[in-house]
Amino acid sequence: MYSVKETFYSLQGEGAHTGRPSIFCRFTGCNLWSGREQDRARAACRFCDTDFVGTDGAGGGKFSDADKLASHLSAFWPDNQSGRYVVFTGGEPLLQLDEALIIACHDAGFEIAIETNGTLPAPQGIDWVCVSPKESLDKLVLRQGDELKLVYPQAANQPCDFESLAFRHFYLQPKEESGQDYRQQCIDYCLQHPRWRLSLQTHKLLGID
Repeated sequence: MYSVKETFYSLQGEGAHTGRPSIFCRFTGCNLWSGREQDRARAACRFCDTDFVGTDGAGGGKFSDADKLASHLSAFWPDNQSGRYVVFTGGEPLLQLDEALIIACHDAGFEIAIETNGTLPAPQGIDWVCVSPKESLDKLVLRQGDELKLVYPQAANQPCDFESLAFRHFYLQPKEESGQDYRQQCIDYCLQHPRWRLSLQTHKLLGID
């Protein structure tokens, strides 16, 4: 059984695939925060801006097996168009994404990406792994992948802590916090440390999902 908060088709707004048409499948649940506001102050990720509670979002629901979910995702892709790409996100997608769903999505012609906090192991076969650390380095399980995207600043996580990890791309993304604008701080860090690139949430800047 897979529990999905929402499914939608849009452009990837962040990181190395910014601008790429993508289906987003947002699973319910997270291992770092319940999603309830009363628990935010005690959560490991207090700056989360995503609703991942329940299955009541657009395109959400419960799916009894991998083939049914893969078929659901296929319905969001434009007819007869190649380049199928699905991003599994959350919450924390690795609480639910498993080998059966990876196989079903590949059989349906999808390239598979995940956006994960990196604290859980990943099954084999994922085509693009983006890790966005919210816990300190010592709690990170996924230490290699395609893209490391660090929300910045975080008191417990400094960019230099992660530079020894085996990722192809390193991004800083400004933290969203009421009354604060961290974009210039991210720009300055990237200019001083050229291994890092700036990632902006362009979907929010453009006013799209």
